[in-house]
Amino acid sequence: MAGILYPLENTMKLQRAIVITAGLLLLILAFAPRMEYCQAAENESVIKLFNGKDLDGWVPYLVEKGADPAATWSVKEGILRCTGKPNGYIKTAKSYKNYYLTVEWRWPEKPGNSGVLMHIQGDDKTWPLCIEAQLMAGSAGDFWFMDGATGNTDKARVNAQRSNNTRKLTAAENQPGEWNRYQIVSLNGTLTVLINGQLVNWTTDHKPSEGLIALQSEGAPIEFRTVELTPIP
Repeated sequence: MAGILYPLENTMKLQRAIVITAGLLLLILAFAPRMEYCQAAENESVIKLFNGKDLDGWVPYLVEKGADPAATWSVKEGILRCTGKPNGYIKTAKSYKNYYLTVEWRWPEKPGNSGVLMHIQGDDKTWPLCIEAQLMAGSAGDFWFMDGATGNTDKARVNAQRSNNTRKLTAAENQPGEWNRYQIVSLNGTLTVLINGQLVNWTTDHKPSEGLIALQSEGAPIEFRTVELTPIP
């Protein structure tokens, strides 16, 4: 009997190990951006949302009626500059779903507030229907689910006062004046975000799961350089 139970016990241990390993692999697939997505794509599939020259492909929206977008957004020496005033954003002319998005930003003066808005749908307004990857200094990596957007996140990090805010896992921002890099993967309702190579947030089953992408003007000067997207088939 002992001879039968021993291999049976080993088999059960092996099965448990397989289940645990499979579970870890699923977590990695769900929450870690896969560089293979970009490597597998042809170079021409990378879409430079910001071309380094002008605002071609972007549509401005400013809360202050009659405000001149050129006084808020400009391009100089390959840098997309935003004064932060008045509030608003520039959004892509096209809608996107599954993609790998890279955004590089820095604070040229005193750090302030801004954000990357994803999956925008509906009418333009200060806070449109979207999911925001926060850029506010000290809070970059937070999620804000705006105007009814939803998603499943780590409940332990949900703001007790604002249920539509999920705090970042860890602080990963560089010093003011230095460039930071967002790496964002949106794939079939799972959104994963890294800052400077560190995993800072994720959400699953989020709605909406596709839409326009925008960069915010929200009170302080901010600069962007790389803003590019690789579609995921």
